[in-house]
Amino acid sequence: MKVTLYRTEYCPWCHKAEELFKKHNIKHVSIDVGKDQKAAHDMVEKSGQQGVPVIDIDGTIIVGYDEPKLRKLLHIK
Repeated sequence: MKVTLYRTEYCPWCHKAEELFKKHNIKHVSIDVGKDQKAAHDMVEKSGQQGVPVIDIDGTIIVGYDEPKLRKLLHIK
C-alpha cells in the first residue's frame, strides 16, 4: 500500500493524519507542500484542491482529514 500525505508545517489536521498513521504503523511519505512547489503543483493536479491535507492512498485521493474514510481505506478498526 502506498500512502502519501501532502501537508504543511502548521496544519493541525495534517498533524492528526500523521498521528493516525504513526499510531497504526502505516508507512507513508509526508510531503510539505509549503516548501516544495513541484509537490504542491502535483497535489493540485491530483485533487483539484489547494487546501491540505490531501492524502493519496493507492491512487484514491482524500481531501481533508476524513478519519472514517481513512480508517476504511487503511483497514484500521
